[in-house]
Amino acid sequence: MLFMSDRRGYTPTIGLEIHAELKTNTKMFCSSRNNPDETRPNVNTCPVCLAHPGTLPVINKEAVRHVLRVGAAVNGELADYTEFDRKSYFYPDIPKGYQISQYEYPLVKGGTLNNIAITRIHLEEDTARSTHKGDKSLVDFNRAGVPLMELVTEPVIHTAVEAGDFARELQLLLRTLGAGEANLEKGEMRVEANISVSKDDALGTKVEVKNLNSFKAVEKAIEYEIDRHIALLEKGEKVIQETRGWNEDTGQTFSQRLKEGSADYRYFPDPDLPKLRLSEMPECTREVIEKGLPELPWQRRARYESTYQMKNADSKFIVSDAKRIRFIESVLILLSEKEEYVVAINYFVSDLKGDEGNVTPDAYAKLVRMLVANKISSRGGKDILAILKENGGDPEVIAEEKKLLQISDPEALREVIRAMLKEEEVVVAEYKGGKESSLQYLIGKGMKATQGAGNPSTIRDLILEEVGK
Repeated sequence: MLFMSDRRGYTPTIGLEIHAELKTNTKMFCSSRNNPDETRPNVNTCPVCLAHPGTLPVINKEAVRHVLRVGAAVNGELADYTEFDRKSYFYPDIPKGYQISQYEYPLVKGGTLNNIAITRIHLEEDTARSTHKGDKSLVDFNRAGVPLMELVTEPVIHTAVEAGDFARELQLLLRTLGAGEANLEKGEMRVEANISVSKDDALGTKVEVKNLNSFKAVEKAIEYEIDRHIALLEKGEKVIQETRGWNEDTGQTFSQRLKEGSADYRYFPDPDLPKLRLSEMPECTREVIEKGLPELPWQRRARYESTYQMKNADSKFIVSDAKRIRFIESVLILLSEKEEYVVAINYFVSDLKGDEGNVTPDAYAKLVRMLVANKISSRGGKDILAILKENGGDPEVIAEEKKLLQISDPEALREVIRAMLKEEEVVVAEYKGGKESSLQYLIGKGMKATQGAGNPSTIRDLILEEVGK
């Protein structure tokens, strides 16, 4: 594999096409249930999604609103006029022999996400699911007709990491809006990458890698294709425009078919579906859509960083998961000082690793206040937190039972520290002679002499006070 610095003057250009199943009660054009967790084949079907003759589709308004909300969130242009088209292609998992999609008049044009320009976002229906067993192929039509959002970026991405980060941010946005779960491993979100390389401003021949089912696969497939293109061009060979798949086991792409163009699909407006004037539908106007948007991921990250002094990496970690958000929001509302916020975030990210287990927000906030007030040491806090995560409980009770409460009263510690310093006369002399590292050694001995109960800061002050006499 080549590294970016070894790419011999070639510039990679990447565009993404991302499909995401939408969370609706019913399918896109019929009343069959939309249930991605159904394991029994062909139970969520009806004459419409099985393409029986004489059936008529009906547009799912909930799916339309989901796409408009995504469009508003990325500051795209929401359509006034839109229509659905028939996209003709023939596979066993397309019961009609065509897919109802959108071509010339998508629901959303433009917008940006993660600083990447978006071309369009449109709505279509998903295909059925094919399973291949030996020389037989089985088709499950439960997924046929499920609402499917497709987002297409501009070809402005130049690294695999940028592409992976964009896909992650889109997944997070869909979950935040309640538009879909977008689990890649379940096929609820599928990423396709169009990749080319060139040495000048003109774009090179692009290759599409389809159905990438993990963020790591997206990044690895793009890296592989960039290197494959450069190797071909360096040998004087041509890159063929085609569709390729990704083999996770070999870490390589493989050819599937020559890439179709839009003319091959023979798009034309679906005569069975009405044209939509969204401005005439009150619940689909931009004003109403924007008023209904929740706090978006990038807005929440910015608020966390400005209000609670979170590091960018920590805000990204917390905002990436709804359960983490709920817990940390419940904790932060119980705290009031900057130092408390910092301690709460540090322990949540570093020690709990975002999984609170059996820790309640009240118990966690109390533990944070004990740490900030120096009632317990950092080591004691970690020990208490481990117990809380496993069993729950009250941090103050645990601290008393485990003798982890910290002594900060100088008079309660003075005699113990004097006795320790008498035993360590040689080290005291070294410190007085200028050996600064001896002070840390004496603090450690003081902690040991107090059986870990002494406040290190108080012990330090006492040592300096006594040694100065």
